[in-house]
Amino acid sequence: MSFTSEVIDLAKKHEVMIATAESCTGGMVSAALTDIPGASAVVERAFVTYSNQAKMDMLGVAAATLEAHGAVSEDVAAEMATGALTRAPVQLAVSITGIAGPGGSEFKPEGRVCFGVADATGVSTETVDFGARGRDSVRAAARDHALTLLKSALDTA
Repeated sequence: MSFTSEVIDLAKKHEVMIATAESCTGGMVSAALTDIPGASAVVERAFVTYSNQAKMDMLGVAAATLEAHGAVSEDVAAEMATGALTRAPVQLAVSITGIAGPGGSEFKPEGRVCFGVADATGVSTETVDFGARGRDSVRAAARDHALTLLKSALDTA
């Protein structure tokens, strides 16, 4: 991502530490951030919570939320982002949970990814349907979108 260094620079400028909580991207956002020299000044930690159990154990996602909405939901994305924010000494957290493919269902198609961003003001969520364009492409698009969300949050910090 061409502007990943901007995310790092903005976080440094605003003295904001970042955590990521990733499921379908398996750490791709934190890898992109830590590819940038000096990232250690602002990237505190990354949670890779691929399974529902990991989401509950590491981020405090409620079993009831997973049961009611499924892992690919804005409700779970919100709890993931909030969990990362409260379990790390950070001011900003981003979360990703989705269906990279292959597969999916009528109600949760391949390419659907839910995002959360949490900071001291609260948590916001959104869902993006990237389409059934293949696992690698969906994961890369989700990574890039999460980086865009971080940059947007830091632009307004």
